[in-house]
Amino acid sequence: MRHVIALDVGGTGMKAALVGADGALLHRARRATGRERGPDAVVDAILDFAAELRAYGTEHLGAPAAAAGVAVPGIVDEERGIAAYAANLGWRDVPLRALLAERLGGVPVALGHDVRTGGLAEGRIGAGRGTDRFLFVALGTGIAGAIGITGQVEAGAHGFAGEIGHIVVRPDGTPCPCGQRGCLERYASAAAVSEAWASVTGNPDADAADCAKAVEAEDPKAREVWQHAVDALAGGLVTALTLLDPRTLIIGGGLAEAGETLFTPLREAVRDRITFQKLPTIVPAALGDTAGCLGAGLLAWDLLDKTDSSEVTP
Repeated sequence: MRHVIALDVGGTGMKAALVGADGALLHRARRATGRERGPDAVVDAILDFAAELRAYGTEHLGAPAAAAGVAVPGIVDEERGIAAYAANLGWRDVPLRALLAERLGGVPVALGHDVRTGGLAEGRIGAGRGTDRFLFVALGTGIAGAIGITGQVEAGAHGFAGEIGHIVVRPDGTPCPCGQRGCLERYASAAAVSEAWASVTGNPDADAADCAKAVEAEDPKAREVWQHAVDALAGGLVTALTLLDPRTLIIGGGLAEAGETLFTPLREAVRDRITFQKLPTIVPAALGDTAGCLGAGLLAWDLLDKTDSSEVTP
């Protein structure tokens, strides 16, 4: 059965699948990233995992994978296939596409940024299915986005497109590790809400999920912390939609798991801030933590389709 390898590399773990031409997940597996052993060990773990997946396909599906798609965090040069930098994995300028292609017997390999790859899946087969233009925003430890146009995701001239977490929403505000002050992710990421709620409660283990539960219980301090984050997020999103004019705004990541506790005040806050702009449909992401892996599969099939087309073009 013709299939591709889809691999989503995270800071602590890797999710993978063998994906059929119809999008069916023919096999799924997980492995630890092993970052505690250093960046070289992480690369080795990725290559070994990919080789295991290839061997599984050969044994159980009758043939090795025809292509592979890999999503990785950090700064990614998708055109050259290089994992340029990832703070949580410790690597710099890793020629990951070439290394994987060699390990997988020379098959085509697509390398993508984790959030843009997850956004591709959400836009094409998830919450944005059927829309022509979307913005996917992941609210996790940080905040990042993916700009979707007619089924594809825009990487930008230098691979930095979608870094909505570094829109400045509070000039001269909290310093950000990026070097600016007042960046959106310092106020509206899951990590920022966790930090704020832990400070208010005096409990270092309190997190954003605890804050959301306290909001639902109508705790006034929690509502203040939560609204502070929602207001910052709405400000950043209005800046983004002013520039991009998306038809659908898809919100995912850990903070989105709060459901309507987030979406009801967020829709209201965005609506209150727009003037001439068109209000997009604001929806929760649909694919959860499988988005990156599914997106990697789409990258692989897209690459394979291009390869097949070039072979038959006179």
